[in-house]
Amino acid sequence: MIKKFLKYILITAILWYTIHVLYIVINGFSNTKQNADLAVVLGNKVNEDGTLSPRLKARLDESIELFKKKQIKQILVSGGLGKEGYWEGFQMKKYLITQNIPSDKIIVDNHGDNTEKTVINTIRIADSLQYTKVISVSQYYHQVRIRKLFKKHNFDHIENSSPSYFEARDVYSVFREFFAYYF
Repeated sequence: MIKKFLKYILITAILWYTIHVLYIVINGFSNTKQNADLAVVLGNKVNEDGTLSPRLKARLDESIELFKKKQIKQILVSGGLGKEGYWEGFQMKKYLITQNIPSDKIIVDNHGDNTEKTVINTIRIADSLQYTKVISVSQYYHQVRIRKLFKKHNFDHIENSSPSYFEARDVYSVFREFFAYYF
């Protein structure tokens, strides 16, 4: 009897995980065609020499495309002080400027040390500018949790856009996001 019960628990857990992972992937690849006031690019690793990790560069390139298509008015770059000694926001802004994004169209948040802090800071900045719609720019596997956090903080007008950048570590990242979503 206990073996049968444990078998059903295991099957249920596997199904739950599989369905959630499918939801993460499908939602993450559903890039918006909507316009918004602001795109928020969530930070990621800056290398020891100050260059951007390929993952972070891909996120910034995605925001550049949104800007060039006139889907957004401004770009908010958010991150913290990395262990490498660089403020992610400042490094992201430098890159955007080299890609011909006007400095006055870039907002820097160097206090987005984690996803929830970035969401809270984005809402505060959007409110101060009277912006009502935001597009989050991050990897596909991160978008479901970002949307959940915006909604948790009573901001419902959130869309997402993810770069077409993949690496082997995505398998781990999807697994991690499943647990991060619930805990």
